[in-house]
Amino acid sequence: MIIARVLAALASASAFVAWLIYLRADLVLSHYDARAHLVVARRIFDNLTPGWQQIGAVWLPLPHLLQAVPLQIDAWYRTGASASIVSIACFGVTTYAITRAALAATGSRLGAVTAASLVALNPNLLYVHTTPMTEPLALAGVTLVTLWLYEWVPRNQDQVPARLRVALFATAWTRYEAWLVIVAGIAAALYASGRIGASRNALVRRAVLLGRWPAAAVLLFLFLSRLTTGDWLTTSFYVPDAYYDGQLARAWLAVWWGTHQLSTRATEAIAIGAAVLVAARALASRGHAAMLVLLAPFAAAIAPAYAFYEGHPFRIRYMLPLVVACALCGGIAVGFLRRQAAIVTAGLLVGIMLIQSPPWRQDAPVIVEAQLDRPLRAARREVTACLRSGYRGGRILASMGSLAHYMQELSQAGFAIADFVHEGNGVLWTDALDQGPRPPIAWVLVEEEAEGGDVLARRLRHEPRFGRDLVRVCEGGGVALYRVTLQTASRR
Repeated sequence: MIIARVLAALASASAFVAWLIYLRADLVLSHYDARAHLVVARRIFDNLTPGWQQIGAVWLPLPHLLQAVPLQIDAWYRTGASASIVSIACFGVTTYAITRAALAATGSRLGAVTAASLVALNPNLLYVHTTPMTEPLALAGVTLVTLWLYEWVPRNQDQVPARLRVALFATAWTRYEAWLVIVAGIAAALYASGRIGASRNALVRRAVLLGRWPAAAVLLFLFLSRLTTGDWLTTSFYVPDAYYDGQLARAWLAVWWGTHQLSTRATEAIAIGAAVLVAARALASRGHAAMLVLLAPFAAAIAPAYAFYEGHPFRIRYMLPLVVACALCGGIAVGFLRRQAAIVTAGLLVGIMLIQSPPWRQDAPVIVEAQLDRPLRAARREVTACLRSGYRGGRILASMGSLAHYMQELSQAGFAIADFVHEGNGVLWTDALDQGPRPPIAWVLVEEEAEGGDVLARRLRHEPRFGRDLVRVCEGGGVALYRVTLQTASRR
């Protein structure tokens, strides 16, 4: 479909221009998670103990595996350029997928262009697709899975195309909310297959043929987590937010509020109306049963709602998959209407978007959220200068779970990941915690404020023995720098 390819190319071109703008404004790596993702990818090779164990177990591995080799180039690591290139390409893939899906569902070019416009013109989506964040890869994966499952149903055959098998496996290795979309998509595809005549035995076979790929990806990740951390799934990596903790209604309201803040209320309202209509048609008509697959991306809402209910601090970017889902349903809504009504609705959707949330908007919610760490980042420069001026070799003890973003910042001052002792170093890390810092550790970096302080901060507060041979040198941005004294150097 030429129109889908043209719109995809335009979307990627716009993301590239946006990347140049945000790079000049020092916003590409503004979010601390953007820098932390670079560190996780880089540390697979740049490490005191390199190897597969460094892949990690909190974030899913595909984004980091893709960047493990490119980010060994210092310039790409310091700027995040290679990861941004992947994100820019993903913007084109996502635009392509929803354009094709809207066109296949309605046959309306105007509907397809509307869906693509609601994605490509959204400043929140545009910004995140210039960064090394994991959302771009996940959005590209879930939209491709949705499209290819929708196209697979009418074939009414057991064979699963190779591209769909790869997409199911790869997408399950991007972000947790993708698991929910995959489950919903497969369930909808099987339901639609049954409606068009597939036997019960055929549905069981197809469930196995489809499900084994994402299931294999999930099981591999769980085993990796178990081997590297001792836990099958790491969940306790944040301080619970009492405002949402255990508040189910409040958690779902946060998801609803975040979704229209990232797009517009008009987009959200029309998309929800279209989703209800699509579901009704799919359930009522065999000929439209496959359209239920197109609603699968809305299943991503369960992940942030559950996270907030469990006390995870609010993050508005968690609703980005719902923005894409709303864009697709907005395009479908336009495609369902007759010509005059379709033109008016498309004009309203895109016009309201350009008025309320234009692509050049600098105060878009995701951009604002990404800059929460910016004042602290500026304050940490004093710590960086202090460390660089006094550094004469030796290792630096620091918690990667808390200060990965700062480790990436320190690359600008010439420090490599192999200069640090962190959680990924196994015995080196546990010995430092149990016995106190000692050579070759010469410096200690401590996060003292974020989420009540990191594991080193807690040791210093509650175990005086741990800090008896440390001298506080300087602090800034919530981070304190300690020097290991000569007394430690002679201790055995």
